[in-house]
Amino acid sequence: MTQAIVRPLSFAEFLEACPDDGKRYELVNGQIIERMATRAHDDVADFIYDAFRDELKRLKLNYKVTRFGSVKTTRDDGLEQGRTPDVSVIDRDRWNADLKAYTALEEPIQLAVEVTSTNWRDDYLYKLAEYEALGIFEYWIVDYLALGAARYIGAPKTPTISVYQLVDDEYQLQQFRAQDRIQSPTFPALQLTAQAVFDSIGGG
Repeated sequence: MTQAIVRPLSFAEFLEACPDDGKRYELVNGQIIERMATRAHDDVADFIYDAFRDELKRLKLNYKVTRFGSVKTTRDDGLEQGRTPDVSVIDRDRWNADLKAYTALEEPIQLAVEVTSTNWRDDYLYKLAEYEALGIFEYWIVDYLALGAARYIGAPKTPTISVYQLVDDEYQLQQFRAQDRIQSPTFPALQLTAQAVFDSIGGG
């Protein structure tokens, strides 16, 4: 029996075909994938979203924060991907340039946050490479369950927030644990510890 070969979708086709149902989707290896999250995962993402929004309002920064923004990235082999970070920070002027467009961008955004789950390799390997190649200025991996391999978060493994900053087209890494105050190039005045992020689960 011959199995039909499914042609990979382009990023433009992904935007056209993606259901408009309030859920979060990604274009992964040419196919539309719904992004499902545990409640704990969602608590962490919501907490970071709220912290960023509060900082924007406090300092009147020219950014847009969203849970639903998608960005066009490219695999090493040239295949287009559509990534939807758990939290995205986007230059407000870039966002306002076309308010009728989809909540998706082909240009690099300011900051992407991924809250790690069982598919942690996506965050530490594939998305890291894609976001760096695209030129996303800052990238957080929030590993609240310490799921990543020891080569990424050290041993013994403990909950870790990895913050990558783009310097000369390459990511430079800083990591934060426990009561470390997170150092964010985008939000340099942010008063937020790694533990406060981890404690947000369950409304803590």
